[in-house]
Amino acid sequence: MSEDVHQRAARLIAAECVEGLAAGERTWLEEHLEHCADCAAHGRAIEEALRALRAVSVPVRPALLAATQLRVRLRARELHEQRSRMRALCISCALSWILGVVTAPLLWRAFAWVGRSLALPDIVWMASFALWWIVPAAVGGTLAWWRSRVARENGYAAGLPR
Repeated sequence: MSEDVHQRAARLIAAECVEGLAAGERTWLEEHLEHCADCAAHGRAIEEALRALRAVSVPVRPALLAATQLRVRLRARELHEQRSRMRALCISCALSWILGVVTAPLLWRAFAWVGRSLALPDIVWMASFALWWIVPAAVGGTLAWWRSRVARENGYAAGLPR
């Protein structure tokens, strides 16, 4: 057997201990362990080491435990709020695109009418139409970039002090 097969088996044994395996990978690993004594011994050694580690009791001060639990809860809340904000942002972007597509032909006609009414060259009113769409996005992007830069310079990450 090639060395790649044994490396894959070692990787899957480690992955099984941490995150579990998909059915196909588990089947492959079980078949490989039946035929390869070295990899089977490696798997048993890892299982024994994990059992020994789980048996070790580490005393922790109650204050440290409470602080850790608080930090984990705060981080979970922060991730939940961030997910909610991203969902709202995605909905806003989708609505913006839909409204933009619906109103673009109307605005094109309006800019053309204003251009003809003021006897402007076509390139002027067409450029104005393009700027009508580009400038707000550029200003919004610049403000978002500036805000994140200021937050980083002031030592804030994701709106929370470090």
